[in-house]
Amino acid sequence: MSHEDALSQTDTRRPAPVEKPVALTVAGSDSGGGAGVQADLKTIEAHDVFGTSAVTAVTAQHTRGVESTHILPAAEVAAQIDAVADDFDVRAAKTGMLATAEIVDRVAGRAADAEFPVVVDPVMVATSGDRLLDAAAEERYEDLIAEAALVTPNADEAAVLTDVTVEGRESAIAAGEALLAMGADAALVTGGHLSDRSEGQAGTVEDVLVTPDGTRTLERPRVETAATHGSGCTLSAAVAARLARGESLPEAVETGAAFVARAVRYHLDVGEGPGAVHHAVGIRDRAAREPTAEAVREVVRAFVERDASALVPEVGMNVVGATPYAEETGDTAAVEGRITRTLSGVKPNRGVRFGASSHVARFLLSCREFDPDLRFAANCRFDADVADALDSLDWSVAEYDRGAEPEGVKAQEGSTMQWGARRAFESVAGTPVAVVDRGEVGKESMTKVVASDADELAERVLTLLSAM
Repeated sequence: MSHEDALSQTDTRRPAPVEKPVALTVAGSDSGGGAGVQADLKTIEAHDVFGTSAVTAVTAQHTRGVESTHILPAAEVAAQIDAVADDFDVRAAKTGMLATAEIVDRVAGRAADAEFPVVVDPVMVATSGDRLLDAAAEERYEDLIAEAALVTPNADEAAVLTDVTVEGRESAIAAGEALLAMGADAALVTGGHLSDRSEGQAGTVEDVLVTPDGTRTLERPRVETAATHGSGCTLSAAVAARLARGESLPEAVETGAAFVARAVRYHLDVGEGPGAVHHAVGIRDRAAREPTAEAVREVVRAFVERDASALVPEVGMNVVGATPYAEETGDTAAVEGRITRTLSGVKPNRGVRFGASSHVARFLLSCREFDPDLRFAANCRFDADVADALDSLDWSVAEYDRGAEPEGVKAQEGSTMQWGARRAFESVAGTPVAVVDRGEVGKESMTKVVASDADELAERVLTLLSAM
């Protein structure tokens, strides 16, 4: 018998338990997995929190709609809450579909006794506009709201609760203040259900957080997709999970809203309906960060080995890689200090880190609005020699002229790259390989090369170098 076999028969591995905060969801089950308890538990786990549940109703549904609903007795709902609270150190809870007045009463009573914050998602109105509760249950919600650390109604739900028609920021504030008057510690009136008739900018979603300390508006671009089923559940679950981790309410709301925005933008194409919110998108994004950074390092090594100094602009070259779910420059890896020319070739000034690029990263993120498969970009020199080389290649080349940039765009910080990308993509069919920025006074002319993967980017830049 080998030494290893002897050890396997006589020794056992020592357990290494992991401690996590615990959160509770009290909501209905969604067999389609996009909303309700299933969405809540996936979201809670995505925030590194242990999820527990009390099911209020069982629904037979999918991405196209609800087939049937079976409501559990209120006593069974209360028994589930009591069982969880008796055994687990619950740090935060959230409520979703409560179905009946009796369940609302039972949950409100448990919330009043709870020593942890409760986030109330008042699931009252379906996306279709249909009311999900009878009048008696809606009236009972005032008792639950009075126990809420945060209540998160959409525009329709806020109108039911407060009789305030929410059409934009000012009316959302009025509804939020009415909810605080009912006893809630804070209210987040979400703007995803508002149309472009709202007081906000067209194409912008505004969530309004109202607290006794003041009002804050969270703005984000509207994502043109119908795959938003369960986004309200996901938001309230994300906030509850962050509260369980010890974040302050404003921090939890901000991180929760950002999480949902990414989950909706990069939704899952499942089912025959619009699809599902991507509850694991944050985990997948974090997992992609180091491979993305290493891919950028490989491209930089290729440029150093081939001596790409002929393509390095006066301001330096950068190589940028975006994670598959990138939303902002902090989700892009780039060379800190850029790549510069030396007497013996080119050299990166420092290492690769996330958030190291501003100019090229913003351009790449703007290009992803037109082609989400684009993940890598590099800025190269542009002059007559580069222009001749581009003409010799069988590439789709777009360009934009900063001289045509509207003054209103110039006045907005960071808007030039978005404007330039739009002009470039509108000028060619499909996705260009390179985009020429003609520059202006004080702004060097550039050639930006884009690609869907790192190898493709390196090959395209080195092909351009060879063509010179």
